[in-house]
Amino acid sequence: MNRVKRLALAGAAAVVAVNIWTGAPLLSVWVGSQFVGTTRLSMGAVVIVVVVLAVAVLALVLLLGRLSAAYDRAAGRPAGLRQTSPWLRSMRGERDEDLAESRGFNAVERVVMLSVAACALVFNIWFFFFAGSPLAGG
Repeated sequence: MNRVKRLALAGAAAVVAVNIWTGAPLLSVWVGSQFVGTTRLSMGAVVIVVVVLAVAVLALVLLLGRLSAAYDRAAGRPAGLRQTSPWLRSMRGERDEDLAESRGFNAVERVVMLSVAACALVFNIWFFFFAGSPLAGG
């Protein structure tokens, strides 16, 4: 049963991670389009799109953090160490690399890394093969 719960949490994290770079921008453009009265672009609509995008991405990132913490609890991993700001750290303190090596990555963090890599790959394929040059039509 615990394995099913971890698999469901990793699946939910995958959906949230993909929606950070697909769903949130689409939602913000749709909400911005609902506030435009004419076919001309206005600064009000642009501000609405930016604000909705920021709020949606922030909400999804916070949800992703909660999913990661829930996955850690389901997997029986100890909670992550509290991180102090670099200017408050002792010069003789442990290095971040040592802490990361001792803790490792959980499945949710791997899903997010794969999502970012897939996003970069898809963007590069679109940009180099499908977008075309803006100078060619000009």
